[in-house]
Amino acid sequence: MLDTRMDIRYDRVFRKQYRKANKNACLAFSERLQLFQADPFHPFLHNHALKGLYKGYRSINITGDWRALYMESRSVAGEIVVEFKLFGTHSQLYR
Repeated sequence: MLDTRMDIRYDRVFRKQYRKANKNACLAFSERLQLFQADPFHPFLHNHALKGLYKGYRSINITGDWRALYMESRSVAGEIVVEFKLFGTHSQLYR
């Protein structure tokens, strides 16, 4: 079995967007984050790579309309580092 420890980080912009988001979106993010930590590619998350302006980012669905965008890398020790960069509705993020 592979060691899938993950270091979760939050960009300053993500934290600001999260604070401004409605309570339901924030609660949904907490639930989806637990699912993400257990299985980043769970079908409910619709985890996918982005193109264009957001090339290098990945997106997960939080609700039908809310998304969390993140970038993934590896630490020197080989640990997966996930940094959530943006949080918003589909129309806010993909103008």
